[in-house]
Amino acid sequence: MSKQQTLRPSDVVVACQLAMTPAEQFSGLAKLTGLSVGECHNAVRRLRLARLVLVDERRPALEVLRRFLVEGVPFAFPPMIGPDSIGVATAHSAPAFRDLVGSSGGFVWPSADGNSRGQSLTPLYPGATELEGRNRPLYDLLTMVDAARVGTSRIRKLAGELLAERLTGKAT
Repeated sequence: MSKQQTLRPSDVVVACQLAMTPAEQFSGLAKLTGLSVGECHNAVRRLRLARLVLVDERRPALEVLRRFLVEGVPFAFPPMIGPDSIGVATAHSAPAFRDLVGSSGGFVWPSADGNSRGQSLTPLYPGATELEGRNRPLYDLLTMVDAARVGTSRIRKLAGELLAERLTGKAT
């Protein structure tokens, strides 16, 4: 009997990166995400099984991916919220939301190297705290996903709009 395949949080990271760079080879994906080549390969396999990435290529089905990021990820990977901490701003506290939302109730990925303070939110994968300086577009997408995970209905709606804009390159 075969084992049921399930998505992993790091698969969301690979899907977001593929949305921005669909032609990227596995070695490039590994460098951009901070995951290993093997982890990226396995993530693409699982994303294909979930129909988030097209079977015959490594290009995400963008509308399906957007819907999953906003409506599925919060349930598949529920937020793990902890006490106030120093860290890297995420969710609606992140730069992508600057000037769009008030700053009350901020969230951070805990990190001694961070420069923000807020409620700690466990990131979808350990390398997330390094993305702000290393891969800003991926950092922005993951903070939007976090906004969908922890935000109010208004914040979730805004996160969905921002994700649609970034994933398709078109304003909603």
